[in-house]
Amino acid sequence: MDVIIIESQAYKELVAKINSIAKFVVEHQAAGTSDPDEEWVDSYEVCTFLNISSRTLQRLRSKGMISYSLISGKTYYTIGEIKRMLKERRIRSNEEAFQNLINNHQQYVQQRRIAKANK
Repeated sequence: MDVIIIESQAYKELVAKINSIAKFVVEHQAAGTSDPDEEWVDSYEVCTFLNISSRTLQRLRSKGMISYSLISGKTYYTIGEIKRMLKERRIRSNEEAFQNLINNHQQYVQQRRIAKANK
C-alpha cells in the first residue's frame, strides 16, 4: 500500500473541486428528462401503492409473467413493466394507484439526491 502525502491546502482545494463536480452532476441528473418507464421500483413500493400482496408478485415472477432484477436480495421492476402488467390485467389495480406509485417513487428519488448532495 502506497501512502501519498499532500499539503492540507492542496487537499482542501481537491475536495472543493470534487464537491463542485458532484453538485453539477446531481443538478443535471435532476434536470434531465429520463423516460419514466425506465425507472426502477422495488417490491415494497409496488405492493404498497398498487394494493397487491407480495405473494402476487412472487407468483408472477415464478410463472415468468413479469421481468425483474434481483440486486442484493431485493427485487426491482421497471415502471414500464408494471404498466404492461396493468394493461394486460394481470395485476388488479387502478390508474390512481399507479400514479401514486410513480409520484411517490419520484419524491423518494429526489430526497435521496438531495441527501447525497448535502453529504
